[in-house]
Amino acid sequence: MTTPYPFTAIVGMDDLRLALLLNAVSPAVGGVLVRGEKGTAKSTAVRAVASLLPDVPVVPGCRFSCDPAAPDPQCPDGPHDAGPAESRAARMVELPVGASEDRLVGALDIERALSEGVKAFEPGLLADAHRGILYVDEVNLLHDHLIDLLLDAAAMGSSYVEREGVSVRHAARFLLVGTMNPEEGELRPQLLDRFGLTVEVAASREPDQRVEVVRRRLAYDADPEGFAARWAAEEDALRAQIAAARVLLPSVHLGDSALRQIAATCAAFEVDGMRADIVMARTATALAAWAGRDEVQEEDVRQAALLALPHRRRRAPFDAPGLDEDKLDQTLEEYGPQDDEEPDPEPEGPDDGPDGPDGGGPDGGGGQPPQDGPDDAPQPSGADAGPEQPSVPDQRSEGGREEQPAQPQGEASPEPSEGGAAPEKPAVGATEPFKTKRLDVPGLGEGADGRRSRARTAHGRTTGSRRPRGALGKLHLAATVQAAAPHQKRRGRSGTGLVVRRDDLREAVREGREGNLVLFVVDASGSMAARKRMTAVKGAVLSLLLDAYQRRDKVGMITFRGSDAALALPPTSSVEAGAARLEQLPTGGRTPLAAGLLKAHEVLRVERMRDASRRPLVVVVTDGRATGGVEPRPRASKAARLLASEGVASVVVDCEAGPVRLGLAGELARDLQGTAVTLDELRADSVSALVRNVTDTTHRRAA
Repeated sequence: MTTPYPFTAIVGMDDLRLALLLNAVSPAVGGVLVRGEKGTAKSTAVRAVASLLPDVPVVPGCRFSCDPAAPDPQCPDGPHDAGPAESRAARMVELPVGASEDRLVGALDIERALSEGVKAFEPGLLADAHRGILYVDEVNLLHDHLIDLLLDAAAMGSSYVEREGVSVRHAARFLLVGTMNPEEGELRPQLLDRFGLTVEVAASREPDQRVEVVRRRLAYDADPEGFAARWAAEEDALRAQIAAARVLLPSVHLGDSALRQIAATCAAFEVDGMRADIVMARTATALAAWAGRDEVQEEDVRQAALLALPHRRRRAPFDAPGLDEDKLDQTLEEYGPQDDEEPDPEPEGPDDGPDGPDGGGPDGGGGQPPQDGPDDAPQPSGADAGPEQPSVPDQRSEGGREEQPAQPQGEASPEPSEGGAAPEKPAVGATEPFKTKRLDVPGLGEGADGRRSRARTAHGRTTGSRRPRGALGKLHLAATVQAAAPHQKRRGRSGTGLVVRRDDLREAVREGREGNLVLFVVDASGSMAARKRMTAVKGAVLSLLLDAYQRRDKVGMITFRGSDAALALPPTSSVEAGAARLEQLPTGGRTPLAAGLLKAHEVLRVERMRDASRRPLVVVVTDGRATGGVEPRPRASKAARLLASEGVASVVVDCEAGPVRLGLAGELARDLQGTAVTLDELRADSVSALVRNVTDTTHRRAA
């Protein structure tokens, strides 16, 4: 077994270590979500804390880790008789991104069903994680159907399995820990809310701290056991401090004053529901116990808010989680103990924790994990550990939020002469996003699970069965038994088991929905530069990006202006990155429409080699003009027909405005064999007709 990296040897990352330790003290806090850039030791910290958890007493032989003191009366391996218990280390179970539903919740033991003719349940990862840690790396990339199962288990503390004639319920209470890189896409709000705490981590920009990280990692890689032995005393001290905090936890008093501050803080930040209040109360109590105190103080409430609220507060689409600390301090002060009230008693500060350094938190507030170790490395504060952000001017305010003379609607911005330089106009803001309805890619695909277009998927409703193509996927039990049953006498069956051969196996055919690659091709030329028009265009694209986020699509963005087109956003699952690039998009210059369409063709060709099963939807946002170069209109028409010849589904968002309309966007849509829609028709109450048009057009083309 690989020796884990010692938790006390981790450099910096105070918030992450504190959040993990609070969950170790009080599993009722509800787990932690770790957000951060790649290479910041997120997984290392999670794996390291598992070794600090106390051993778990279990019923001998129980596959579901029942507690001997209070065994689960509905345990599938029960009922359990009173007897000697055995102790084992708390498990950390990892859920792979590509795990199947059967692997997560368990399923019928096919081998015993076919060989012995009996129904037997094979437990899944949820059963293994009971009374331990369920760790999901890259949780934002997890399939939606697995996320739904996790939500149910986390909410109810148990897992229900109803499938293939098996009906099983077993306890599944675990500490849910997830790590993610926000660049690869965000989590659904429902799953975000299930994590008790969230922390942001980033690599330190302090040279001394980075040197110490490298020094310790090299020492660990050279001799893991020797490195762990050097930190054994610190690990034992921290383990003892966790145990002492667990003992103290039930006696910690959460006074009315602290409760009022918790409720006022959650109300001030407009969090939905009551889970935030409960998580804050549990976190503040755990902070007090970790610091060795029996009374929750205002510092505990403040620290609890910083850990429990950033991912729950209401915010605009694509805004990163965060909390206004000035507003937090103002709320705590306003709802703190009043002059006519008797404040909560101030307990005496504790001594250092049991056999461990720094048992109490700094300044008597929320505790912090120990920092110093054998190497005596300099430890900058948590505030200094993150990257410094350079001060940049607010492009949104510079881009024309103030009243400025606007160009009359319908008039194009003057474009430079053939050899003249293209004046670049600063970026403008976007209108408020609006709700759109689904834009489907017609036909039946076989791409990654999502929420946009119909597809054959590994999950969803079963529509039939078929012989396996290669390795057996999801077994269709009824069809397999039906195929094998007529041959039992000829095969000499004598016992209760079914004689099954390879040719009898059938796999389930299922239909669900897939995520697509939505590739935006945005005209950023001078003809689109009128501020009111570009503001509306950005609002429309932002709305479509929000829809793509909700439907689990990949997105990419191409912009064209001046003399060429550029890939502003390579295809990615991070829709937030697309929104950021859109906000900074400048305009001006000629309209190289052909270059934009050819760039789209090139991007789709590369993506097809990477993932042939993910079908694209090209959304061209333009007024249809084409200028610059030789024969710009014929070249644009030829590029559009090239995309159409490869069966690419497309929509043209017509941005032309004014009383006189040239209809150029409609001509482009005909060349693409797609559909043209105006900005107004893109809204939810109009898009349904657009979807029918896209489908009808594609069906006519296929016929």
